[in-house]
Amino acid sequence: MRPFEYGDEEIGEIEILYIVASYVIAYGILTLPRQLAEATNFFDGWIPLMIAGGTSIIFTGITAKLACRFPNQSFFSYASSICSKPGSVVITLFLALHFIFLSGFETRAVAIVAKQYLFDRTPAEVIALAFLLVVVYAVSGTRVGIIRLNLLFLPIILFIAFLLMVLNIPFFEVKNLTPLFTTSLEGHFKGAKESFFSISGFAGLLFYISFVNRPKKAPKFAIFGICIALGLYLLFYTMSIGVFSAGTTATLVYPTIELAKEAEIPGGFLGRFESLFFTVWVMAIFNTTSLAFDVSLMALSSLFQKVKKITFIFVLTPIIFMIAMFPQNLVEMELLSKYLNYSTYGVSIFVPTGLYVLAKARRIKGNG
Repeated sequence: MRPFEYGDEEIGEIEILYIVASYVIAYGILTLPRQLAEATNFFDGWIPLMIAGGTSIIFTGITAKLACRFPNQSFFSYASSICSKPGSVVITLFLALHFIFLSGFETRAVAIVAKQYLFDRTPAEVIALAFLLVVVYAVSGTRVGIIRLNLLFLPIILFIAFLLMVLNIPFFEVKNLTPLFTTSLEGHFKGAKESFFSISGFAGLLFYISFVNRPKKAPKFAIFGICIALGLYLLFYTMSIGVFSAGTTATLVYPTIELAKEAEIPGGFLGRFESLFFTVWVMAIFNTTSLAFDVSLMALSSLFQKVKKITFIFVLTPIIFMIAMFPQNLVEMELLSKYLNYSTYGVSIFVPTGLYVLAKARRIKGNG
């Protein structure tokens, strides 16, 4: 893992790529193939997935360009100059709440999946608390330390994902992908809506780009990060349909884990590949949750500058845990996901686009 070029208070543009890709690769990796199979026919889910991915690329670029107009400034600082201080307070609180609830959602996801596949006798509360405490330990350190963990984990995640694809090639049947273009517009719209929650860009760029030493290149690398995640989601969806067919995929709760169960390493080197996959998936969820928690800390710290970071951590940790424990089953988990989907439109589309249009219209720009 290469060192940072400009010390512990700055990051390069390549780290933006890692941050975006790490954030987007999360719980949706397990569920999106099922959601697309439910909304579309056969292999038509690639169309709404690409529509959602293209939309995410556009608004990720807008988000990054907005932050790049105000280098070395906090989000609250430049938002205040664009839309007044009261307006920026409301927006910053909205962002903080979104990422707090997202942290709880991802924590609950780990607990549900771990209990179902690994620790069937361990209470979900214990699993969630153990995971959350590890996240708390990460966010209690330096901000760049979290980013370094992303640099470490993302290549491992991508390697295991690629290995999973290769091991499932013998079970892949091309006939499961046809016929094409049989889904209605309503099905495509539903699939795109489901996909956008998983593939939506990282609004945390509004905060992290202030640490970038060459911010002008950040939008390009942020888009590259989205493309990596989009490619991974497309591969998992394609493999799920090719191996199981669309009808079967729609009935599987976590098609990606079922793919891992199908995989066999020649020579009996590893008896249960799904255990290795699950371990790596927890790394992905850790990346997403730690980034979301950290963004909520940055948002609140910018509003309440006299309050120490550790104080916010002590206050937010039990709140996140309670949010994580709110869904009692998979149905309630899907309901929480639906509400988060709505707020995702706000933080990923309306907030950055609105501020960017206002900044351009009023010709407001930082010192960069």
